Amino acid sequence: MTQLTAGELPDFIRIERPVADEAFDGAGSGSWALVDEVWAGVVDMLPSRGEKLAEGINVATRPARVRMRIRDDITSNMRFVMGDRIMQIIAGPAIIRQRSGVEFMVEEYSTAGNTA
Repeated sequence: MTQLTAGELPDFIRIERPVADEAFDGAGSGSWALVDEVWAGVVDMLPSRGEKLAEGINVATRPARVRMRIRDDITSNMRFVMGDRIMQIIAGPAIIRQRSGVEFMVEEYSTAGNTA
């Protein structure tokens, strides 16, 4: 079995899960809890038509692939954080290399255009 090497996993990321706010008036105001911090490979996808209009706001998405050593505790409602970059899982997991690794498709969202 071919293992993912350290050179293929140069990025240190946080895996976070959502925590719901249980207060009566806390709908939509949950937080995120740390699941683990792991080495991963984050590879941005080539630029494409990543901008779209969402409720009148121009939004740009930054798709990427995230690979890490095999684990089975990550669900689609979790997210990955690398520095100030927050990436929502949009697809996966896909098992790679005879169960030595797992790959996810993620998107980072930001408002597009001039922020001034």
